[in-house]
Amino acid sequence: MTKYSVIVEEDPETGDAIIQFPDNIMAEVGWQEGDTIDWHTNGDGSYTLTKKEPKEWVLVETVTMFRNRYMCEVPEGKKLWALDTVTCEEAKEFSSEHIGEQIVSHRVVTEEEALKLFDEDNDYMSGWTKEKKMETAFTFESDIEFNKKQQSKVDEQLRNRSTYFGNNP
Repeated sequence: MTKYSVIVEEDPETGDAIIQFPDNIMAEVGWQEGDTIDWHTNGDGSYTLTKKEPKEWVLVETVTMFRNRYMCEVPEGKKLWALDTVTCEEAKEFSSEHIGEQIVSHRVVTEEEALKLFDEDNDYMSGWTKEKKMETAFTFESDIEFNKKQQSKVDEQLRNRSTYFGNNP
């Protein structure tokens, strides 16, 4: 991780804090004017700045398979009647085992398309707020749990793409 010290200026009109990054720093860290930067405080008066990468929503469609068993009593010699009982959904489930899930398609969708699809698939929840729908059914990158090995790899990649700013370079 590369460390820099910069001066924080104040906008005379708004009072906002302003940092003007020299062109050589911008080129070195791969930033361009208009990029969105995430600021993370390091707790010691310094900050780590990371270019915010654009995100997109991907709809992944799957088919899930179960092995279900039903125990049906039928007259002797009429075992096919049991199949009719199950087909007509009149049988009680005896047991069920999840066999697996197969991804059948995926595609990038906009947030608006995703919310519309949510309402179509879940009409009983269509009155919920956008925030409630997303909290309930959308998987954000921050929701994904990594095992320690994967997390270490991600952390190292972030460190390599991060830039440190503060008084103690």
